[in-house]
Amino acid sequence: MNANEFQPIINFIWSVADDLLRDVYVKGKYRDVILPMTLLRRIDVLLEPTKDKVIKTYNTYKDKLGNLDSILSGKNGSNMGFYNYSNFTLESLLSDPKNIRINFENYLDSFSENIKDIFAKFKFKNQLDTLEDANILFGVIERFCSPKINLSINPILDKEGNVIHKGLSNLGMGYVFEELIRRFNEENNEEAGEHFTPREIIELMTHLLFLPLKEQIKQGTFLIYDNACGSGGMLTESKEFITDPQGLIKSQATIHLYGQEINPETYAICKADMLIKGENPDNIKYGSTLSDDKLGHLKFDFMLTNPPYGKSWENDQKILNIDKKSSKTSCADPRFQIGITSKSDGQMMFLLNMLSKMKFDTPLGSRIASVHNGSSLFNSDSGMVAIRKHIIENDFLEAIVALPTNMFYNTAIPTFIWIITNKKKEKGKIKLINATSDSYYTKMKKSLGSKQNEMQKSHIEAITDLFLGNTSCKDCKIFDNAEFGYTKIVIERPKSTQSLKDDEKFAKLSNKEKILEKLQNLEQNPRNFKDRKEFFDFLGIKLKKSEENLLIDSDKTNNTEKIPLKVEIQSYYENEVKPYVPNSWIAWESAEIGYEILFNKYFYTYTPPRSLNEIDKDLQELESQIQNLLKEIMQ
Repeated sequence: MNANEFQPIINFIWSVADDLLRDVYVKGKYRDVILPMTLLRRIDVLLEPTKDKVIKTYNTYKDKLGNLDSILSGKNGSNMGFYNYSNFTLESLLSDPKNIRINFENYLDSFSENIKDIFAKFKFKNQLDTLEDANILFGVIERFCSPKINLSINPILDKEGNVIHKGLSNLGMGYVFEELIRRFNEENNEEAGEHFTPREIIELMTHLLFLPLKEQIKQGTFLIYDNACGSGGMLTESKEFITDPQGLIKSQATIHLYGQEINPETYAICKADMLIKGENPDNIKYGSTLSDDKLGHLKFDFMLTNPPYGKSWENDQKILNIDKKSSKTSCADPRFQIGITSKSDGQMMFLLNMLSKMKFDTPLGSRIASVHNGSSLFNSDSGMVAIRKHIIENDFLEAIVALPTNMFYNTAIPTFIWIITNKKKEKGKIKLINATSDSYYTKMKKSLGSKQNEMQKSHIEAITDLFLGNTSCKDCKIFDNAEFGYTKIVIERPKSTQSLKDDEKFAKLSNKEKILEKLQNLEQNPRNFKDRKEFFDFLGIKLKKSEENLLIDSDKTNNTEKIPLKVEIQSYYENEVKPYVPNSWIAWESAEIGYEILFNKYFYTYTPPRSLNEIDKDLQELESQIQNLLKEIMQ
């Protein structure tokens, strides 16, 4: 596809905003008119050849059947899955300028429900008052019907049969629509990254997700899912990557795309894009994936997403009736039995949603590519710990790729692509790829929001080669699953005599003096204790459980140790803890296994400090500059 051939169409549509909307809308609001009108014109010309047939069928059955959807969208109607039974087309509306508003609304109201749903989410009817008051509604419709552009799939011919304008394929129309969205995103940098993932990141994800199964997906039927689908770029790019006749896979498989999106306008854009590209728009669902999963009945072969991270999902927690009163936060939804993250960050819950939709009864199983920030790798939030543990102990985690910073429109923080599958080839292994150096990106000439860096084709190929290879190197390391595991234990010891003297509850004990005497002796002559029981046997004083707790320093925040799974716990304690924490012991009942992935630990590059001579030279230069400035001031 030569993208340049579509620029005249894109520029013409953009000129509608510049010419007609400039004095009526602020730039950030141009999209509220231009995007739905572009879609409307495309639908209008697609339906035009079957218009008379649809109207005839509608008039025949409107008083006989309650629901005409199937008949008007099927072979007796448009045969396109959507329809419009109004007597008007956009072009015929122009023949009655005085009644343009009422006739236009009649036209909009005559669409099938799936089309009306799109325009409802665009809130397009809300714009009609503004357009009418500014006396530009007629002008906008007229410009979109201009013979200077062709949004039809069929070519426009002159009287001699020569092609004036080529037909616009679904793929071409999709490009036009996406390019308009991109331009509007540039105009609204503060919103650009909210629902729009840079194309080179999507391209990298498709390489990592599909190329390992290149030969196995040449034929067949596959379902692809994005549970935070935004404008749908990941879905459509995935299908294009798999089926492109000039691509790396050249598959002839049947691909079905599914997604869910919570933002109404972005949902409308996604659904419109699906319709424009000949996909089934009804496979795109509106609502919160976490609290209202509308595709819960389906399992998918491939899933990819860029979920919101660092964003509250408190409202979803309320809807799900998540129980926070018990010792362990729980949820009745079967998707989330593994763990519940804190309300401040729901990114890993989207990962659990995808895990619940994996296929286990097919030869290929399911593959997932998901973008996350660093907290998903090492945050000690109990829900995140539980989810990481589930993924790694079930041997689902295939690889994690650290991306360069400043790759996204709305954040400069480090981001990572997780690759997950339930059919791993390298059992018990996890691959870490460090693609953060300037070997894997170039600086953009012009920043877009926080996006200052971009990947070229060569960078994507280099990262893909690291991923597909099976050897470790400077930027790619392969580890056993257990490498990332640890046993978290609490180290207990008696409280200091000084802290007990200041404790009001301890002061009420009848035998406090005897206890202090014993503890003072212990501070001067440390002993080895196997556990808490052995310590209290040493005290030789009978105490209630609550009184025993008064004497123990068991602060989990300060007294917790994470011991690597590959290290024997007792040996670690003897060598690394006991020499520095006298009179302590391991609270074995506190032991919990968890996992964390610390990229810096494996890819740390030592940068030597500057020499003293360099620093001294810089200080002398600064001092000289200051002296010169002072002289200028004093003159």
